[in-house]
Amino acid sequence: MSPIHIHAQEGDLAPYVLLPGDPKRATRIAEGFLEAPRLYNDHRGLLGYTGRYQGVPVSVQTTGMGTPSAAIVVEELIRLGARVLIRVGTAGALSSRVRPGELVVATGAVPADGTTRQYLGGRPYAPVPSFRVLAALKDAAGEDAHAGLIVTEDGFYATTPEEARRWAGYGALAIEMESAAIFLLAQMRGVEAGTVLAVSNRVGDPELVPDEVLARAVDRMIKVALGAIVRLEEAR
Repeated sequence: MSPIHIHAQEGDLAPYVLLPGDPKRATRIAEGFLEAPRLYNDHRGLLGYTGRYQGVPVSVQTTGMGTPSAAIVVEELIRLGARVLIRVGTAGALSSRVRPGELVVATGAVPADGTTRQYLGGRPYAPVPSFRVLAALKDAAGEDAHAGLIVTEDGFYATTPEEARRWAGYGALAIEMESAAIFLLAQMRGVEAGTVLAVSNRVGDPELVPDEVLARAVDRMIKVALGAIVRLEEAR
């Protein structure tokens, strides 16, 4: 089946694709970090661009919010030739060790979402990133970035501070809405995936960090993801 939501042709995409949820962040990455970016999709607001970073072809594709939208996009990207998928997004801190404005590289994602459960038919499963991508992200992020377990959920406003403390007690560092499905689909379809996140707040905080603090963290996250892509390309 031809892609329904990503109106692109094979050859429009690079093998390496960054996956922000926010279309404005996709534009920010394309215009602020890529050389000669070209818009290949704007259908349904799922903005997609292809350009180059330090000579390496890179695409950036909006996923929308949550695993249902992200899974649709990932399935279609893989059909169009994507081979390494890196989620770049924001997350809420669960652990007291993680502060807003810091980065988290995911080593696994608790699948507390419905899309992953539907793909698995209720079977137990541990969605994890590709080790090569994980290692490249952690190397690019440096020692001051956290690496550990995250949680993928459906209900942005559903998780309470009490539940956050419970997840933290199981070792989870942060919570977001896409990675578990991305990791599962990458394993199912024979491609590679990883996640790096900028922490926007602690679960239960009434507000996000100041805009300038979050903007610095997001820019650093983008540079980490692009740096990981350069490392992966050099290691081919």
